[in-house]
Amino acid sequence: MRPALHAEWTKLRTVAGPSWLLLGAIAATVALSAGAASVATCTSTGCDTTRLTLIGVDLGQAPVAILAVLVISGEYGSGMIRTTLAAVPRRTTVLAAKAVALTGVVAVTGTVAVLGSSLAGRLLLPGHRAVSPVDGPTLRAVVGPVLYLVLIALFSLGVATAVRDSGTGIGVVLGLLYIVPIVSQTIGDPHWQRLLRQIAPMSAGLTIQATTDLRGLPIGPWAGLGVTAGWAVAALSAGSLLLRRRDA
Repeated sequence: MRPALHAEWTKLRTVAGPSWLLLGAIAATVALSAGAASVATCTSTGCDTTRLTLIGVDLGQAPVAILAVLVISGEYGSGMIRTTLAAVPRRTTVLAAKAVALTGVVAVTGTVAVLGSSLAGRLLLPGHRAVSPVDGPTLRAVVGPVLYLVLIALFSLGVATAVRDSGTGIGVVLGLLYIVPIVSQTIGDPHWQRLLRQIAPMSAGLTIQATTDLRGLPIGPWAGLGVTAGWAVAALSAGSLLLRRRDA
């Protein structure tokens, strides 16, 4: 496992693409959060300022998902996957090493992005109304998005392993993340609309950011993150099964 992990870390570190995508994730997250905080007109004491300052995660997850897809689909596109599997014949070890390396870089990137967004919110919100992460709900809302980004990366890795094509993998992942919540808004039946928001990886997972009006959410914060984790586990399981059974 250690040689495989070292090889995957070397690939991430020595290729320019991953670094730019990770920087893009930080920039997109902080920029959108700062923009939302700068134009906020929220004056109510019940306003969820913490969630407002972390709204950039909605956009920042896209570069993370694209990076995770390219981690393995890029090797299929170039034919490098044959060399990788020849060097490490146990295919589950290859996938596990990619998942561990990806988890590490995304966790660091997510932490920087979330802290940057929180700082921007404190500076830009009227009256510096962003709450310091000291109480339980606010701490959960700040730590949760980092876990969410890691789960989105693992979900994307699993999808890419299953489909093996960069364009298809990116389309499937971004479609599930962004199109499903839009579709849910077009459904007239409140029951089905709520159900879709409960099972979609993005709308369910991002409830982890909420600190107010928790009873009005379609699903609880930790339960919502659990839904995203379920998507990640299912995608990785399917990807691992297909990786073992198919020819490179």
